[in-house]
Amino acid sequence: MGLSFLWLSLSCWRILLILSFLALQFDTHTDAAKLLLFVYFIFDAVSSFMIHFVSCVSTEEERRVRANDREYNEKFQYASNCIMTSKYNIITFLPVNLFEQFQEVANTYFLFLLILQLIPQISSLSWFTTIVPLALVLSITAVKDATDDYVSTVLLQNEKWMNVRVGDIIKLENNQFVAADLLLLSSSEPHGLCYIETAELDGETNMKVRQSVSVTSELGDPNNLASFDGEVVCEPPNNKLDRFCGTLYWRDKKYTLTNQNMLLRGCVLRNTEFCYGLVIFAGPDTKLMQNSGRTKFKRTSIDRLMNTLVLWIFGFLVCMGVILAVGNAVWEREVGSLFQSYLPWDPPVDNFLFSAFLAFWSYIIILNTVVPISLYVSVEVIRLGHSYFINWDQQMFCSQCNTPAEARTTTLNEELGQVEYIFSDKTGTLTQNIMSFNKCSIDGQSYGKCTLTNTHTYMYLLKLDFTPFNPLADPDFCFYDDTLLESVKVGDSHAHEFFRLLSLCHTVMSEEKSEGELVYKAQSPDEGALVTAARNFGFVFRSRTPGTITTTEMGRPVTYTLLAILDFNNIRKRMSVIVRNPEGRIRLYCKGADTVLLQRLHPCNQELMNITSDHLNVSDHPSHGLRTLALAYRDLSEDEWEAWAESHRCADKATNCREDRLAATYDQIEQGLMLLGATAIEDKLQEGVPETIAILSLANIKIWVLTGDKQETAVNIGYSCKMLTDDMTEVFIISGHTVQSVARERMVELSQTRHMGKEGWGEACFVGNGLRERQEGAGTGGGVKQLHCSPSPSNLMDNISGEFALVINGHSLAHALEADMETEFVSTACACKAVICCRVTPLQKAQVVELIKKHKKAVTLAIGDGANDISMIKSAHIGVGISGQEGIQAVLASDYSFSQFRFLQRLLLVHGRWSYLRMCRFLCYFFYKNFAFTMVHFWFGFFCGFSAQTVYDQYFITLYNIVYTSLPVLAMGIFDQDVPEQRSLEYPKLYEPGQLNLLFNKREFFICIAQGIYTSVVLFFVPYAILSDATQSTGVPLADYQTFAVTTATALVIVVSVQIALDTGFWTVVNHVFVWGSLGSYFTIMFALHGQTLFSIFPSQFHFVGRSVGGAWRGMGSMSEGRLGARGGSRRSGYAFAHQEGFGELITSGKNMRLSSLALRKRHFLMVWTLPVLYK
Repeated sequence: MGLSFLWLSLSCWRILLILSFLALQFDTHTDAAKLLLFVYFIFDAVSSFMIHFVSCVSTEEERRVRANDREYNEKFQYASNCIMTSKYNIITFLPVNLFEQFQEVANTYFLFLLILQLIPQISSLSWFTTIVPLALVLSITAVKDATDDYVSTVLLQNEKWMNVRVGDIIKLENNQFVAADLLLLSSSEPHGLCYIETAELDGETNMKVRQSVSVTSELGDPNNLASFDGEVVCEPPNNKLDRFCGTLYWRDKKYTLTNQNMLLRGCVLRNTEFCYGLVIFAGPDTKLMQNSGRTKFKRTSIDRLMNTLVLWIFGFLVCMGVILAVGNAVWEREVGSLFQSYLPWDPPVDNFLFSAFLAFWSYIIILNTVVPISLYVSVEVIRLGHSYFINWDQQMFCSQCNTPAEARTTTLNEELGQVEYIFSDKTGTLTQNIMSFNKCSIDGQSYGKCTLTNTHTYMYLLKLDFTPFNPLADPDFCFYDDTLLESVKVGDSHAHEFFRLLSLCHTVMSEEKSEGELVYKAQSPDEGALVTAARNFGFVFRSRTPGTITTTEMGRPVTYTLLAILDFNNIRKRMSVIVRNPEGRIRLYCKGADTVLLQRLHPCNQELMNITSDHLNVSDHPSHGLRTLALAYRDLSEDEWEAWAESHRCADKATNCREDRLAATYDQIEQGLMLLGATAIEDKLQEGVPETIAILSLANIKIWVLTGDKQETAVNIGYSCKMLTDDMTEVFIISGHTVQSVARERMVELSQTRHMGKEGWGEACFVGNGLRERQEGAGTGGGVKQLHCSPSPSNLMDNISGEFALVINGHSLAHALEADMETEFVSTACACKAVICCRVTPLQKAQVVELIKKHKKAVTLAIGDGANDISMIKSAHIGVGISGQEGIQAVLASDYSFSQFRFLQRLLLVHGRWSYLRMCRFLCYFFYKNFAFTMVHFWFGFFCGFSAQTVYDQYFITLYNIVYTSLPVLAMGIFDQDVPEQRSLEYPKLYEPGQLNLLFNKREFFICIAQGIYTSVVLFFVPYAILSDATQSTGVPLADYQTFAVTTATALVIVVSVQIALDTGFWTVVNHVFVWGSLGSYFTIMFALHGQTLFSIFPSQFHFVGRSVGGAWRGMGSMSEGRLGARGGSRRSGYAFAHQEGFGELITSGKNMRLSSLALRKRHFLMVWTLPVLYK
């Protein structure tokens, strides 16, 4: 990718140098041409070396790092720790930015015209008339791009971080960010433990435990660390956040390294005074940056369409040039040859064919205004105005965090009005990431009552005050059912054991800032909520060590011996702890997903399990969207514990299939459990999330949730925010190694059976929340069901009926993203109303976005708030960052930012729709007015001997797109509206024209240019028909070049001004001033240019003095000195391109009267108007 980009950019520069060399050579600037040729050869040699050097860089197969030995490590040329997220730097800005800008075909087109204008034999206009506006446009755009890049750039490290190198040992202190990917060597905690927060990596605002290798955990002294010379051999840089494979060689021994020994860049050290780490990966090699994705050049669909249209216009321009060049050849051969005796061709013109060749290029220059360069300047100004409207929107300002909305780019505003797919993170984007203990079920009794008011809304009872009962209670904890508190007070054994489990079975860290002031740091917010609930009900978790857990139970301090932690993972869906109480009794406490835990209960729990399941079904109702867990325990004898501990030690030391052996050991002990009850936790959504999703769905926008969180959590949030509903035909959960055609065939089958009244697919099993899960080939010996799909799956999926939802985890998604599966996955997922991807990596988020961009050709928007969302934000057409609790990494990588998800509906339905509408109306009108302006030259070519003469005065040509018509169309492009903002939000269907691209497309473009061509026909032939035979009262012909030019120009300005007045749908003071002011400025300038004052001051520049010198129209292309004076500048003669003077004096002197008047009448339209004056 990088090599291709380098080759392409260098090739562009080579082409530009060659074209410039040819132009200078043709223009006889030989010295400059030789110098440029020398520069080209030097550039070619340097660029070839650069490409060869880049291509010779080999990929890294394994990494070898030796501690405290920079000389050894520098031999491998590992990346430094310096990271910039900007697109440009001082060296690359000019070539990369110009490469971007010349991707716009119009800029390349104007560069080509500039090169043509350097050739005097064909140029009808001075070269600076093109290079000045082109340089202005390129400069303005470059400044804007540099500003955008500077604003969105973040230097991810300070100077100390920049100096870090692979192999260095660095010290981190509490609450510091991890500077690079480190191998943990030792820490201030016992056994080399440390605690990290990973919000910047996986979006989870939780704490995780990392532990050093036992042999290095004792190297806490700086002197010991300075002498440490171990060598690490590990995998090369990659983007896998949850895996690390390496080996430490030290003192003739080797030690296995896993992800549990690593501290990744972007993590934050918590609850640990200090730690030491060995730098393994630095800078762009870190896993965080490997997942960040490349910075992409984002262009809107309208930009891409305009590039295509410019090519078409150029083709149309070439056709007009060919037609007029053929006319020139015919005219020179049949008529121009009669004047060779006194008006010969100047070199290098020696025949009519070469004259036609030069005429072709001259008309290319004259007619180039069909795509004026001012178009792109106007587009940038309009986009800048739209960006300011977003920044100034008070309704997108969050007063709580004092954060306004911000448009961090000015190039994508109209794309906001065409979004079809939104890819959203969950944690911190849809939710507040704040959990509350809502309900629970203990020994068959449900707690957490609410009452139904007569308005059919749920109203909770009064909030309980725990302070009199428990001085260590958290004052922010909310619970409303006093019966549970009474059960705890009276000593209910089941309630006590329930909350004892919650206070022990977790990995929460406690920090006691002062006596009784506890701060919990949890691996997940819901785990923190459960421990806080136990704290308020009298079972307070106080502290832990690697071997103990200290609690306060009903005011009495108790210390448990921690024998083992059976940690949670996405496959187990549960966690357990084995503890020994002060009396010596060993008990296993387990909590986990009800779908998993209920299968491991002792048979005597059947009745209690049925009651608890009923409670879970109520708590897990989609309208509640609660996150549920089941709780259970098991008593262990000393013999059982010893036997299991030995098998666990063997599995833990295994070198092959260690994870599988540990899982089997865990499963062995987690059997025959006794059910205690269940919990229900509410993950609070951000304000307005369900309403926003509902409104965006009505606007035909599909919303996909891509999260690194657990499947159960993601599904519950889907119900909470109304993405998933009971009304859906079915919600599919794809986990394990699943073939996506299972879900697709299931939807088709359900669609058919709905009409046939059948009940389908009885073998699918219900799992959690009443959802259906289908696993094919998961586990040993699992067979994969082969389904024969229709040859046109997309058509099949389009015809299904019913509403479906798809939930897929990261493992299944990895298979779905394979080349042979991606088409089927896209067709299946896009047929669903809602898609939730859980347990996905940052890179998988970006891959899903790229997949939709590739197959659906739809405009995508990604929104997130953490560093794990950066790759997704960069991959989407539009990236939106939420300035939330997970830092500002996502904001700095985004195109737009604000603080609440609910602002997204206003960004799209109001600002996006208006921006698209305004830009489309602007483009339609702009092409119309310029075709109306330019095509008059084409018709005039048939009446001026095809001599590349223009109709209008040169000052009118200059001012038409700068003064007379520029401001009104800018006002319309910035301020126009079709409906007020309230209507845009009330009627989301108004958003669909942008998705369907109805307001500006190829059809609309052809309509605009057809209207412009029709206008040009009327503007040219109506004045011509009126003036051609008109005479004054004295018999002198009324028509002359000045009269015709001014009449046509005046009619043009009036017509296009009236047209924009009709096109404007929302009038402001600015619109009135610009429209009528531009019209008034035309008449003011016209009378000034054609008045006696300027003529008397600058007689050589202003020849139109309000009257015809001699009283005759000497021919619309002659520009004869005797009548109208020699035109200034580089405008060509009416007969031949090399002629610098007219022949008015020659004709009026009578020296050329060798032809009869009949022969002169056969001459073109030029002489028809001249004869009545000559022979009067």
